[in-house]
Amino acid sequence: MMVTLLGATTLVLVALAPWVLSAAAGGKNLKSPQKVEVDIIDDTFILRWNRSDESVGNVTFSFDYQKPGMDNWIKLPGCQNITSTKCNFSSLKLNIYEEIKLRIRAEKENTSSWYEVDSFTPFRKAQIGPPEVHLEAEDKAIVIHISPPGTKDSVMWALDGLSFTYSLVIWKNSSSVEERIENIYSRHKIYKLSPETTYCLKVKAALLENELPPPENIEVIVQNQNYVLKWDYTYANVTFQVQWLHAFLKRNPGNHLYKWKQIPDCENVKTTQCVFPQNIFQKGIYLLRVQASDGNNTSFWSEEIKFDTEIQASLLPPVFNVRSLSDSLRISIGAPKRSENKPVIQDYPLIYEILFWENTSKAERKIIEKKTDATIPNLKPLTVYCVKARAHSMDEKLNKSSVFSHVVCEETKSGNTSKIWLIIGIFTVLLALPFVIYAVKVLLRCINYVFFPSLKPSSNIDEYFSEQPLKNLLLLTSEEQIEKCFIIENISTIATVEETNQTDEDHTKYSSQTSQDSGNYSNEDESENKTSEELQQDFI
Repeated sequence: MMVTLLGATTLVLVALAPWVLSAAAGGKNLKSPQKVEVDIIDDTFILRWNRSDESVGNVTFSFDYQKPGMDNWIKLPGCQNITSTKCNFSSLKLNIYEEIKLRIRAEKENTSSWYEVDSFTPFRKAQIGPPEVHLEAEDKAIVIHISPPGTKDSVMWALDGLSFTYSLVIWKNSSSVEERIENIYSRHKIYKLSPETTYCLKVKAALLENELPPPENIEVIVQNQNYVLKWDYTYANVTFQVQWLHAFLKRNPGNHLYKWKQIPDCENVKTTQCVFPQNIFQKGIYLLRVQASDGNNTSFWSEEIKFDTEIQASLLPPVFNVRSLSDSLRISIGAPKRSENKPVIQDYPLIYEILFWENTSKAERKIIEKKTDATIPNLKPLTVYCVKARAHSMDEKLNKSSVFSHVVCEETKSGNTSKIWLIIGIFTVLLALPFVIYAVKVLLRCINYVFFPSLKPSSNIDEYFSEQPLKNLLLLTSEEQIEKCFIIENISTIATVEETNQTDEDHTKYSSQTSQDSGNYSNEDESENKTSEELQQDFI
């Protein structure tokens, strides 16, 4: 039975579906709401509007909002599917000095077209609410304590807490005669009142009217290692002061009026800019504001601008070393340093663009490296290359780049091919060296033979002179006429001498020894013995 009922229910839904679609398609179109009003009192944001068609019931309304720089619309908290014609969006955290856009539509089975509300700035749209008043009764007097409009954590009047002026109206409860007192302070005392009398009073707050407008179009730029804060102002003969506040303090409830601090180099500035070093602010997000003064009047504080040191700080060019390797260059990148020689620590990842070229050419080549060590391969050996580099942030939101570093030039070393040819050359020289030495010796012999012939006599002549006592010849100063005498004892001796002389006549002539006894003849025995010895020597 249960299954049957389920099936019937399904059939009914299927049967109704085309009717619902046709009603949605062909039903009455909803009209957009009209006359949307924005009421802002202190920190309370109220939207009111009128229905376009009162006859259509069960209609709800929804709002979207859009901030400057946004392309999409976001649902407005506190104003979704509202059945009445009023909603409160005070919970939305807005920059009260920025414009905001709103749009509304009616919703039922179908939706109306969007109705866009004119853009507005909350601060300029806001109205001042009533201040909070506390009374203390004294003898014939009343002490009045007035608190500024808004709540304790008011955002709307946070910059103007000291700029309020108050007016007071007091009267007796039993009378309609009013007494007005203008421009009183947050603590005021009224004297000369009737004792034991009931008095009524009311207090109104207003902002002091300033003749000087606040500075506008504030921006921060970076120059070298300094921040430059600029703004626009039309009045002359005025001075400016700049204050800063940690942005995270705005997230905490409470009044931050006395937590703002003065920037030292931006006090009593007579120009529309001030310069202060980057080391004043550590890493973080800050708020800045500017105020003008002419000595008598002081303007309201300008619109607060957000200042993020990570986004605003400029990237310094990297510092690197180049080392020459075989047919390549090795690059080591280090952290840049400030003027006080302190390294700069980057808290976000970087990539490096490296350009290199031959020193004799202007054709640059580029490589991209994520590491701090890079190698440029396949270079010409013994060639001078120049290198420069710059850093880029990898985070697309930052979108920052440094300028190029100084240029470093380095010569590459000889490659492996050159080493091989060097080894082959040395081996060839060692092999050819003996042949070269031999050829040089032969050449020197030929030169000496042709240009420097030897004066030494031939070998057969030298044999004869080698046995002559040259020492005696050299010692003789003059050759004396000497007679050679021989005493012959027997014929056999003579025959032997003659035969010997016939064999080698020339030798006998040069081998015979003469007597140098200054003309004295030798005795027979000496001559015979000498002749026998000379003949024996020649024979041998």
